[in-house]
Amino acid sequence: MSTQPLTLTIPDSLARELHSVGEDLLVDLLERGLRQFKIDQALDRYARRRISFGAAARQAGLSQSELARQAYARGMEPPFSLDTLAEELC
Repeated sequence: MSTQPLTLTIPDSLARELHSVGEDLLVDLLERGLRQFKIDQALDRYARRRISFGAAARQAGLSQSELARQAYARGMEPPFSLDTLAEELC
């Protein structure tokens, strides 16, 4: 995997917290944050009826069953489908 340097301006308090962690952990935190952001955005668009649940799953980069678990964790009621049931039973 190729890499690129990234310069960020962050609050002093956050910089102090991150000062002692390694670069690998910082990359992991960014990846996790980006993944969560994609999930949040996809579920928000779905909740506002701007996209279908399947489209939300594709945008989040998840299967529909995994996105359904994420939706349930947020108190949302995702649609039930035979495909989702089949994924859950596997």
